[in-house]
Amino acid sequence: MTAKGYSAVDMDLEEDRILPHPPIPTPFRSSIIKLGFGLLGFFALTLPLIYSDAASSTTPSIPNETTSITDGNRFFDPMKRFILEDYDARPTFSNFLPGVAGIYGKPVWSFYVNRGQGMTAFGTTSKDFPILEFNPANKAYQDAALVGFRTFINVTLQGDKESTLYEPFSPLLARNTDSCDANDDDTSHTSSNHLPKRRMFVGANEFEIEEVSSSTGLTTNVVYFVLPEEDFGSLVRTTTITNTNAKPVKMSVLDGLAKMEPVGGLLDGQLKNMGRTLEGWMDVYQGDETEGGLTMPFYRLSTVPGDTASVQIEKEGHYCLSFVEGEGESPNLLLPILYDTDKVFGQDTSLIFPAGLKGKSLSEVLKLKQSGAAKTSSAFAAATDIVLEPNKSVTITSFYGKAPTIESLSDYAETVTQQGYASEKLELARKLIDEITASVATKTSNDLMNGHIKQMFLDNALRGGVPVIYGDLEDENASGKADADEDPSLKVYHAFSRIHGDLERDYNAFNIDSTFFSQGPGNYRDVAQNRRNDVLFNPRIGASGIKQFLSFIQADGYEPLTVEAVVFNLKSETTMERIASKFVDGGDESETALINILKGGTFRPGQLFDLMEKQDINIKKSFSRDEFINELLSEAGSMPSAAYGDGFWADHWTYYLDMINSYLSIFPEREEQLMFGEGLPYFYSPATVHPRDEKYVETPIESGNGFHIQQLGATTWDTEKESKQSEYLDVETGLVDLINANWQHSSDGKIFTSSPIAKLLLLATTKFSMRDAYGMGVEYEGGKPGWNDAMNGLVGQLGSGMPESYELSLLLKYIEKVCRNSAGSGSDSNSNSNSNSVEVPKELKDLVDSIEIALDTLDNSGFSDELISQPEMNFTVPEELFSYWDSATTAREKFNKKVKYSFDGETHSYTPTELSVILKRWILHTEIGLDRAMKISSLGDGDDGSSGVSPSYFSFAATSWETTGSLNDNGRPYCKVLGMKVGTFPLFLEGAVRHMKTFEGEGKGEKNEKMYELVKGSGLYDEELNSYTVSASLKGQSYDMGRMMSFSPGWLENQSIWVHMSMKYMLQLCRGGMYETFFEELVGGGMLPFMDQKRYGRSLLEASSFIPSSAFPDENQWGRGFLARLSGSTAEFLSIWAIMFVGEKPFGIEEGGEGEGVSAVEMKLSPALPGWMFDEAGELSFKLFGEITVVYHNKSGKNLLGGLPSRYEVELKDRAGGGIEFVVGGVIGGELATKIRKVDVVSIDAYFD
Repeated sequence: MTAKGYSAVDMDLEEDRILPHPPIPTPFRSSIIKLGFGLLGFFALTLPLIYSDAASSTTPSIPNETTSITDGNRFFDPMKRFILEDYDARPTFSNFLPGVAGIYGKPVWSFYVNRGQGMTAFGTTSKDFPILEFNPANKAYQDAALVGFRTFINVTLQGDKESTLYEPFSPLLARNTDSCDANDDDTSHTSSNHLPKRRMFVGANEFEIEEVSSSTGLTTNVVYFVLPEEDFGSLVRTTTITNTNAKPVKMSVLDGLAKMEPVGGLLDGQLKNMGRTLEGWMDVYQGDETEGGLTMPFYRLSTVPGDTASVQIEKEGHYCLSFVEGEGESPNLLLPILYDTDKVFGQDTSLIFPAGLKGKSLSEVLKLKQSGAAKTSSAFAAATDIVLEPNKSVTITSFYGKAPTIESLSDYAETVTQQGYASEKLELARKLIDEITASVATKTSNDLMNGHIKQMFLDNALRGGVPVIYGDLEDENASGKADADEDPSLKVYHAFSRIHGDLERDYNAFNIDSTFFSQGPGNYRDVAQNRRNDVLFNPRIGASGIKQFLSFIQADGYEPLTVEAVVFNLKSETTMERIASKFVDGGDESETALINILKGGTFRPGQLFDLMEKQDINIKKSFSRDEFINELLSEAGSMPSAAYGDGFWADHWTYYLDMINSYLSIFPEREEQLMFGEGLPYFYSPATVHPRDEKYVETPIESGNGFHIQQLGATTWDTEKESKQSEYLDVETGLVDLINANWQHSSDGKIFTSSPIAKLLLLATTKFSMRDAYGMGVEYEGGKPGWNDAMNGLVGQLGSGMPESYELSLLLKYIEKVCRNSAGSGSDSNSNSNSNSVEVPKELKDLVDSIEIALDTLDNSGFSDELISQPEMNFTVPEELFSYWDSATTAREKFNKKVKYSFDGETHSYTPTELSVILKRWILHTEIGLDRAMKISSLGDGDDGSSGVSPSYFSFAATSWETTGSLNDNGRPYCKVLGMKVGTFPLFLEGAVRHMKTFEGEGKGEKNEKMYELVKGSGLYDEELNSYTVSASLKGQSYDMGRMMSFSPGWLENQSIWVHMSMKYMLQLCRGGMYETFFEELVGGGMLPFMDQKRYGRSLLEASSFIPSSAFPDENQWGRGFLARLSGSTAEFLSIWAIMFVGEKPFGIEEGGEGEGVSAVEMKLSPALPGWMFDEAGELSFKLFGEITVVYHNKSGKNLLGGLPSRYEVELKDRAGGGIEFVVGGVIGGELATKIRKVDVVSIDAYFD
């Protein structure tokens, strides 16, 4: 008999998931928690039985999971989720659900670990709004099993008089895998010591945990996912209990959260710093209006805490809605929620044992009066008197989220209790991720590789955002659909982005808007890199990303710290009225409300829908949300948005060429149109970079032996700039007009714009003038270092970076090439009247002239680099070089002062020919500096400077100086430096990586091969792990160089394997044509997904930020992944994927073409793929542009090394005429190439005969 209408439901028992188990062995029942046992009795009697039994028995082993290309499929369940055996007995790791709820969903953030029941923190928007409190990983590992989700089952086997209280996933019953025999994988899920078998299944948008208990005959499965495509946000949890005994069982179940935080302002800091006092505001209210109702608890503070004159009453609250999944069509009945923590745990404040259940049935406990006042409450769903027949299951489904009012709960409950609702939403959650990752849907012979590609694309999209096209009013079936370059009404919006704040990166304050079109801000460097390949996967975005990031270049050549979502605005009231009249339901009042919102200034789609919801503005049922937002945004203007943070990073600009090259690989004929086309604004930052006499400071040497010069306080918050921004404050709305406030103006009050090529020229000019006194690296004079931000101390050491100099060389060459090509396309390439002039601010012209004069002086000085090698120089900067540096820096400081608040407005036009001459000279001097750096080289532990590997950093010590008479805020004197001496550092992998990017021409392959051998023979190679470390040994280095010196060798940025830089290195091998070497590296155990899984310690599909190298003192940590996912490594991996599966430049200009029009474009596929990736039929497939199925036919199974197919078969879509076109040879030309780019084809079959 099944009580209370809770029917047991069938559960499909898969042979590899759930196996039948014998009845509970009578002797072992004494080792399970019994009702009536006190806490002392529990510890005294139970633990010895559990652990003495475990010690005396032969425990099944954990499999040796060294991974090979032929053995990658065994890690997955039938749904392609990654399986982690005995997850809670392994070394700890943290992870998260993506927080993707769909365009019209409201996400929650959630983090989990491999302890307890996994979920350790979740909430809305940011860590300040937790439902389960956010804690750093080290604390989360300790707390997850106690304060997170718990399940208590009071179970009685038919025929037994005594019931057993059993807690699935209890840490007290975890296996001791350290004692396992490494050759036994325990596929039976049982063991002679009766400890339960546990597994975790890691999916792309879900995770599941499973416990198979042979002692109780119960299998428990818990699934977590974020509710997708719903008007309210929720974390969904399903707990399924299956009876694998031969007899029926009767049970009562308590399932839910041990601690549930309420709503009430910004809670994170208050919970950690005044948690007990904060509890005074807490209480639990009831949305269940029935007598004694317990089904709709509402957790909130009475008011937002504070001692201000204005008291804010809290109306929002957190909720828990739970029910047992039933059958039929009737809605499921809500379960009562036991929220009074004392009723569950009694006086056991450790929360280890449910002492409150001692001697009472669950039904009896529910009859007790509950209180949530002045304490942190729980949220346990209570299901009583459930009878399960053998091989039957029962599922408790729970929804945890935030509601605007307590009255909302009845509506939420009506929605979620519909039959099949949760299972349908779980399928939708999976589908959402499949849709996002469709652009790289890849099918090789290896499931690990396929899953890794999907996961890396997803994580790249989460960090950079998923580009979505709006304003598209074309017929979906129209052929040749326009891209954003061709149609200005198309708008690109990036959804689902988030900064990489998580349990291990606890320093980052992540933000995920709890709105439709959800997204959060990201760090500039991260977003710029992770959007690099957007156009490769969605050509319709065109050059929008390039234009956005080039707009962020400031007048001084720096960029902001944080990239935010683009904002939109409507200027025409007539358009507002038309849209409101067409789409808004509810008459004039609702229409006027929408118009007032649109008149209020800039908006983002999610904010707009949120305001419409709060003001009860509804769209007519005859229109969809998509139709409304598409028409609205097609009429709207858009503007990038960003924010200054703290200092200016030296590497932010180094990612532009990657974006440009990606774009040109798809649209090669549009280079001139892009570079000389649309004018772009200059970001206006409230901060200013100081000149040298306001940041070079005399400070005492730590040893006490004299003084030295440090660069301190390089940037400052400029109050005068801030006041200029406040001029754009709208008095009526109280909001700043971002369209004006964030952009540099000219003296006439207009936003100043320049063409992309002019902005790149400004960038290159400022960076060229920043070369250090030896002309080698670009100085870190903006207060922050480059990509390796752990070199923070290098800024104080007047340091410079070679990575930026290598990128400067590439940038100068690119601008010169564009100018040369433009000059060549003019009517008279030898004249100065080229058709494409480059119009620049007059202030920039003055800076260029000053640099040219300084170079003239240097070139006429008679200086030769042979002087540098003379012993008496001892790395002292020669007078001629110092003089040039001082002149160029002075010129830049004057330039910065001129453009500090605005441009004058006067411009100067260069012809491409004029610029080409100037740039060639700058390129020459830059390359002289690069060669000079190789001579001065590196120096470190085991490194005498003869490695041949590119150095990365230099410091500069002042050898003489004079004080200026001014003091800084700490009373130390500012100084003018009169002489310098260069200092060297150990090797860093970044130097080699950026150097390899500059290799070009016929000797490119040989140069790459030589550098590869040199790196492998240096201190950058970790032979034990077959990987490459971010730095060589830093032994003996000064703590002054940066925070990396604070870490143990092998940890974080101190000689660890920093996966992002390692992947950059692998990318350069591919770009250098070293395909077979790359194939060997891929499967050599040092790269994902073919690392040793036991050693890596987490899903092989997911990249980590760093891996402890063999330099780390604790060898148990070698090869283990830390700081998971959302890494720049995903951007490098996708670039590698593009080279492997598509080729580096799929589109080009037809030989003899004029570079304009459809006829000029050609397309080719030139993959670089190892033979083992092809299946038995010699086939492999992937998606091109997210829609076109490409199949490679390689019957011989040979490695493909960038060669072309012998022929193609291209199937056209019906809208493009249908049918199949056959192409002989490796190049597809003319109209067909354009149809492929327009995604007017269904499939491409390429044959490598």
